[in-house]
Amino acid sequence: MENKTLNRKFSGASRYILDDELASIVNISMALEMPLLLKGEPGTGKTMLAHAIAESLKMPLIVLNVKSSMKLVDALYQYDTLTRLNDSRFGDSQRDVSKIEEYIRMGKIGQAFTSETRTVLLIDEIDKADTDFQDDMLDVLDQMEFDIIEIDKTIPSKHRPVIIITSNAKKDLSDPFLGRCNFHHIAFPDLEMMRKVVKIHFPDIDSNLMESGVSTFYKLRKIDAIEKKPATRELINWIRALKTDPDFNPKKLAKRDIPFLGVLFKKSQDYQKAVAFTNRRSLF
Repeated sequence: MENKTLNRKFSGASRYILDDELASIVNISMALEMPLLLKGEPGTGKTMLAHAIAESLKMPLIVLNVKSSMKLVDALYQYDTLTRLNDSRFGDSQRDVSKIEEYIRMGKIGQAFTSETRTVLLIDEIDKADTDFQDDMLDVLDQMEFDIIEIDKTIPSKHRPVIIITSNAKKDLSDPFLGRCNFHHIAFPDLEMMRKVVKIHFPDIDSNLMESGVSTFYKLRKIDAIEKKPATRELINWIRALKTDPDFNPKKLAKRDIPFLGVLFKKSQDYQKAVAFTNRRSLF
């Protein structure tokens, strides 16, 4: 079915900055109606890209958070047998227990298929699922339909969703899966890009705080053997904390007086390494 969003292009959103390469792969994926697989370390904006596309193109966003124990049918639909059993036992429901359809609830993919408008479907952290889930899911997305076996009914997609799939690369994805997606690796923002990101979140930020804060952040990310490096989210929260502290002066950072390290480092060992690192005179 023709949809006006097929002819609309994504160029960013109010709080999302992207480079030309990422914008191009998003738009070509929409034009080809292919899923876009995004990889990159946490905090590079993979998940937020789907939110930005939905905002920019004024489309509903549906999010499927993949779990290791998830079965594909859970993402398609659920048959609420317990409620049907209770209705049949107590007889005080408005539903007709003889009609199984009344006890079918759409999962996230099912919701995207049955939506009256085209949606953005975010399939988040696909690498948590097993290979069978990945491949079977793409079969459904290729065919744009699935079967509800309890009522022997095929559910076709009313509108092909814009499909964004993210992976933190914790385990390899299958070759058939990779072959049926477009792919883009989102690198961690460089200094120039990060300044733009910070400026979006804090339009009136003091220039001294901007430069000293971002510079210090990147130095802290270089600490050896850190298990979880602070990401963009942590930087934004850290700057927010610095701005909130009435006693903070950006000059403190140059003197190795770095407050709120716990906002940047969430694991005990990482925090202790950061404290030790900032105590070295060679830091700045």
